[in-house]
Amino acid sequence: MNRVSQEQIRSLRQKHYQATLIHKQQVHEELVILRIRPDHPLMPHRAGQYTTLGLGVWESHSHSTAAESITPGKETQLIRRQYSISHPMVDSVGELLTSDPTDLEFYIVLVTGDEPDDSDPKLTPRLFDLEVGSRLYLGDKITGFYTLDGVQPDDTVLFFSTGTGEAPHNYMVWELLRRGHRGSILAACCVRLSHDLGYRATHEALMQRFPQYKYLPLTTRDPGQLDKLYLQDLITTGELEHRLGHPLQPATTHVYLCGNPKMIGVPVFDKATKTKSYPAPVGLVQLLEERGFVADSRAQKIKGNVHFEEYW
Repeated sequence: MNRVSQEQIRSLRQKHYQATLIHKQQVHEELVILRIRPDHPLMPHRAGQYTTLGLGVWESHSHSTAAESITPGKETQLIRRQYSISHPMVDSVGELLTSDPTDLEFYIVLVTGDEPDDSDPKLTPRLFDLEVGSRLYLGDKITGFYTLDGVQPDDTVLFFSTGTGEAPHNYMVWELLRRGHRGSILAACCVRLSHDLGYRATHEALMQRFPQYKYLPLTTRDPGQLDKLYLQDLITTGELEHRLGHPLQPATTHVYLCGNPKMIGVPVFDKATKTKSYPAPVGLVQLLEERGFVADSRAQKIKGNVHFEEYW
C-alpha cells in the first residue's frame, strides 16, 4: 500500500531529510548499528545525550511482520523517535579513537509492532530497511541530562544496562578513557543471548589496553545456561565488588543505569506525605540506596550519584 507517488517521495525526502546513512552493521536480524552523517556540522553535545531520527510513513518496511494502519491524509507524515547516541570507541585495529565524532552512531533493536492492538506505523522496520547512502531525518537538537557531569578524575564509574541501553554508556566510556580517567570503570550489560552483545569485541579490546576498565557481559537465555545472573545479582551477591577489587564507596562512585525500567526500579516520591516508595521487583536504585547511594530526583530536586535513563 503506497498512496504516494515516486515524484512526491523525491520531493518529501528533499524537504525533510538532512542526513545520510554512511555505515550499517547488521549485528543480527533484530539488532543493528547505524552511523549517520548530518549535512551540517554537529551542534555541541555531551556523551550520554540523545537526538531524534525519522523516516517518512511512505518508506519501505519489509522487516515488519505486522499490518500497519495508515490514517488517510497522513501518508506524507514523518515517524520520529528519540534515540540515545552511541559511539564506535575504537579504530580498525582496536586502538581508542582520539578525535571528536563528526558522525552520530545509533544502536537499535527492531520493534515490529506484533501486538494485535499495535498497528501504528513503526520507525525501526524502516530504519532496518535502509542501505548505506540512504537519506533520513536527523533532529537538529541534541539534549538530555544523562551525562558525566559531576564525575571526578579519580571516581569509580559504574555502568549498568540492558540490551541497547548500553548505547549512551559506550559514548561515556569512550569519553572517560579519552580524557584519561584514573578511577575504576566497569560496564555491565545484560541481554538474553550472547549474540545480542553488539559491542562485545570493542569492549574486550578496550580492556586489553586500559587496566582501569572492566566489561562484564551477562546473558539470561543462552542455550545450556544453568545459572542466570541479572544486574541486581551483581550487587546482592558481592560479585560487583569482587570484579572491581574494592568495596563500593558511595562518596567516590557514580552509577549509571539505562534500559529496562524493572532493572532500574525508579522510586516514586509522594509530595503530600514526603515519602518515597520503590516498585517491585527490586531494582538497582533500591539496592544502591540501601548501601548509601542517592538517586537523582527531579521531584525532590536532588542530584545524586545514581543516574538513570529509562527505555520504553
